[in-house]
Amino acid sequence: MKNRDQYLKQLINWKDKELIKVITGVRRCGKSSLLILFKEHLESVKVQKNRIIHMNFESMEYDNIKNYKELYTLLKSKIKDTNKKYYLLLDEIQVVEKWEKCVNGMLVAFNVDIYITGSNAYLLSSELSTLLSGRYVEIKMLPLSFKEYLEFCNITNFTERFNIERKFEKYIQYGGLPAIAIYEDNIEILDDFLVGIYNTVVIKDIIQRNQVRDSALLESLIRFLAANIGNIVSTKKISDYLTSAGRKTTSETIDNYLKMVESSYILYKVNRYDLKGKMFLKTLEKYYIVDMGIRNILIGKRDTDIGHVLENIVYLELIRRGYQVSIGKIGKLEIDFIATKFTEKKYIQVTATMIDESTRERELRSLRELNDNYEKTIITMDKVVYDDFEGIKVVNIIDFLLE
Repeated sequence: MKNRDQYLKQLINWKDKELIKVITGVRRCGKSSLLILFKEHLESVKVQKNRIIHMNFESMEYDNIKNYKELYTLLKSKIKDTNKKYYLLLDEIQVVEKWEKCVNGMLVAFNVDIYITGSNAYLLSSELSTLLSGRYVEIKMLPLSFKEYLEFCNITNFTERFNIERKFEKYIQYGGLPAIAIYEDNIEILDDFLVGIYNTVVIKDIIQRNQVRDSALLESLIRFLAANIGNIVSTKKISDYLTSAGRKTTSETIDNYLKMVESSYILYKVNRYDLKGKMFLKTLEKYYIVDMGIRNILIGKRDTDIGHVLENIVYLELIRRGYQVSIGKIGKLEIDFIATKFTEKKYIQVTATMIDESTRERELRSLRELNDNYEKTIITMDKVVYDDFEGIKVVNIIDFLLE
């Protein structure tokens, strides 16, 4: 099994801390494999196997466990020595009704260290947050970074530029869900796999969970957002577009559906920040999709919007690296990303190419308007090496992703 060091290290760092470790992320991004890797780590540090209780609730083995009382009874029966610590690894626990009551009860009654996974944000609903009152830490899992993707493809020599550039083209087309790297040479399997993931997310995590009445409208909304990654949108703009396309709806309905889609981890909303007014704007946000392969299944591969595709990849990489990300507004100009982490701040522009002088000036103009000393970078697909422009760095996207 391939490693996911970034996430495994987080679990190891939180081991034995009195917090529930909650691993969230879109389906098939590797959460179940991460629990198995952590289980192997526990065994490697001499935790007895009978003190590691690992359950995957999408397995038929636990199909009879329907509610929190049944789960509590089963877990209690597996704890034979109350003087020792037990490790509970509970995968896709959201299928158990009111599971949070069981988890809370186990914390109160036993010496346990609990790790849970789930494929939608209702795992951390307000009810759970209230019940556990800050006694959990969320580990947000994403599909493979490009660097991880190369490692999954058994490429460790990052100086083999031609081969890496070919892999980047595949990464753009098929995305970074872990199975993609395994089946990358079988296009039919890849397409079927991606369609299956999308359908499962929509049906299980959105339609069934929220009892959506108009599933066709929901799918039209998702396709619209997938086609418009990196574009400024609003609920009214979306509502007007869908209505004009024959899907009569309202801004209120669209707003509700947007919340459902975000909760499935398939799309991420990014708010705009007014750098002059020093405040977040309440309207006109952007959306980015969790995986380019899923996007291409929805709308087909487009060569015309490569700039927005690169933007999407950079956005995911920034949040993967732990940054809080927003879109910058400075007067009438826009900065693609403001990335902040503790006292660190970066301004980033993303463009397919800077070879054209007018494009280069457009990308530089926004960054030149800033009068602070934080790092300013333009990320591009250009292979030429640029000098810094008045302190503004220019970085090739592959070099950025392999940092």
